Amino acid sequence: MTPFGERLRALRAERGLALKDMAEALGVSPTYLSALEHGRRGRPNWGFVQRVIQYFNIIWDDAEDLLRLADLSHPRIAVDTAGLSPAATRLANRLARCVGDLDDEDLAAIDAILDRAQKRSRPDRA
Repeated sequence: MTPFGERLRALRAERGLALKDMAEALGVSPTYLSALEHGRRGRPNWGFVQRVIQYFNIIWDDAEDLLRLADLSHPRIAVDTAGLSPAATRLANRLARCVGDLDDEDLAAIDAILDRAQKRSRPDRA
């Protein structure tokens, strides 16, 4: 399941909506919506996320959060380490092989490290 799929499913459950009814309202098939919720489909496009935001009447920070989750929800990501150090390539390869072995605590720790690195390199985007 992707972060966007998890949030989409939670929104639907909070409102007691059937998958097929929500899919019809959003103009997609129930199969597509189910695949999106379970992470078997790629990142949703901007237009679809906007329809979800309108459908649920999501505003301000919650809408920005949903867009951010969609951006972070590509289930099959490729990492290009060309031009980076051997250490960067080694880390990318190890992470690709081992990400399934990490528990939530490990993932949160790695995420925090990446947040700190991003703030250092791009303080205007933190």
